Order: sequence, then C-alpha cells, then structure tokens
Amino acid sequence: MDGHRRWARQKGLSVEQGHRAGGEKMMVLTHLCSQLGIKVLTLFAFSTENWIRPKEEVGFLMKLFLDTASSQEKLDKWTRNDIRVSCIGDKSILSKPLREALTLLEEKTKSNSGLHVMIALNYSGRHDILQATKRIAKKVNNRLLEVEDIDKNLFEQELETHCIEFPEPDLLIRTSGEQRLSNFMLWQLAYTELYFTNKLFPDMEEADFIEALMSFQPRQRRYGGYITKT
Repeated sequence: MDGHRRWARQKGLSVEQGHRAGGEKMMVLTHLCSQLGIKVLTLFAFSTENWIRPKEEVGFLMKLFLDTASSQEKLDKWTRNDIRVSCIGDKSILSKPLREALTLLEEKTKSNSGLHVMIALNYSGRHDILQATKRIAKKVNNRLLEVEDIDKNLFEQELETHCIEFPEPDLLIRTSGEQRLSNFMLWQLAYTELYFTNKLFPDMEEADFIEALMSFQPRQRRYGGYITKT
C-alpha cells in the first residue's frame, strides 16, 4: 500500500493525513474484498525496514495501528461482514498496548468464517524464512526431527502464514508505480501473479481494484510447466 506520503505532498497535506487517508481506503477495499468473496487479503502495513523513518512518523503510525486495532466501530464492521483478522510479523518490539489490542482483535474475530485479513506488521520476508529455518534446526538439534524429514510442507508449517487456509497469494497488487517485492512474503510469492499500478494507494478506488482482479483472470498459471492446447 504505497504512496501515502506522496499523496499528501501533492495535496499540500501532512504526512499524517496521508497515512490516515490510506487507512480509510484500506477499510473500503477490505469491505469490497469481503463482498467479492475473496478468501484472504494480506495488507503489508509496516515492514521491519520502516523503523528508519522519522521518529514522529513512526510514532504516528503506531498510534494509528493501535486506534484501528482497538476501535469498537471497526470491530463491529468486521463482525457484521464475518471478517477474521490476524497479524503476522515480529510483535515483540511493539508497545504492550498495541500487542494486547492485536491479540484481542484476533481473539474476537477468530470464529468469523468470511474474508481472512492478514495484517503484516513489523514483517520481513527474509526474517520469516530465517526464523522458520532456526525453528527447524532447533527441532533437529533436539532430535525431534530428522534432516530427511524436512520438505516444503514441513518448512511452510514454520512460516508465519501457516495459520491461513491459502498461504500462497494468487495476486500481488502494488501501488504508486513501485515494481519490487520489498522483502514481502518472499517464500510465499514464488508463483504469485504481479500487478503494478501508478495510482497512489489513497487514490485507489473500487474500480481500480476491480481492474487489478480483471487483469488476473485471463492469466495462465503454469507453475513451471506448460499448458496443452486442445
């Protein structure tokens, strides 16, 4: 969800107003995904690299995350739409109030069976792979696992996305003209289709999102093989 700061600069607004506009648009598009019957939506909200941003901006983002996670109004909306919310990423360095709010949000929505929203907060694709490797190595070291037992399925059970039904995204949408993965779900995106748009995220309308979905429909997914013409 890129382009909040550029959107704000173009409109003569503060960076904080840009991030707030992005948060509002996130809620709109989340509701749209629920209406369309999409099963999983993962939102890259904050990466491990984002800590290098100005202290004031990071502080505002953390407050925005806390306000969103603890909002009764948003919880009611997610509940009405049968939306389940989970959080992936290293939560250990987040503030205690934010950790508690996220845990409570996950608990209150865990029984919902509609759209599963994954919020990637303080997330790193490289760290995800590294921590999975360390967990497996520890199990081998403790003789709970043999090296020969390690395969793709076992490895994926140690990734942070193990908690969702469809851990490998069909489509990645990136806004604001950037065309890179930026350390996001590096294992999981192996065969994901990519869609890039120049639209800044706060300007992303429902029609723009539908256009991204429409671009996915005719694509032929080979997964390293080939399609036989009939």
